[in-house]
Amino acid sequence: MTRHVLFICSQNRLRSPTAEQVFADWPGIETASSGLKPDADVPVSPELLQWADLIVVMERAHRSRLASRFQRWLGGKRIVCLDIPDDYAFMAPALVALLQTKVPPLLR
Repeated sequence: MTRHVLFICSQNRLRSPTAEQVFADWPGIETASSGLKPDADVPVSPELLQWADLIVVMERAHRSRLASRFQRWLGGKRIVCLDIPDDYAFMAPALVALLQTKVPPLLR
């Protein structure tokens, strides 16, 4: 069975697209990414939230914003916060290393 993992950050330009790309080739996993700000490259949508089996946010503030804006589409969804600040460029080696440490236990 394929698991759908949605990575969420603020603008969907650095952290969540990096995570989407890093884990895109994992067996049994499909990834997507989106952002919570209005100008996000791919804004969070009810459709994406319904698609996701696991929602991974980068900061606690993202979890709060997600819950306040999209509560009705989150019923029973597992939401995990990685506590990764917005300090990294897209595909930055340090960001990739952090993701490779924090995310795999969630995918097993």
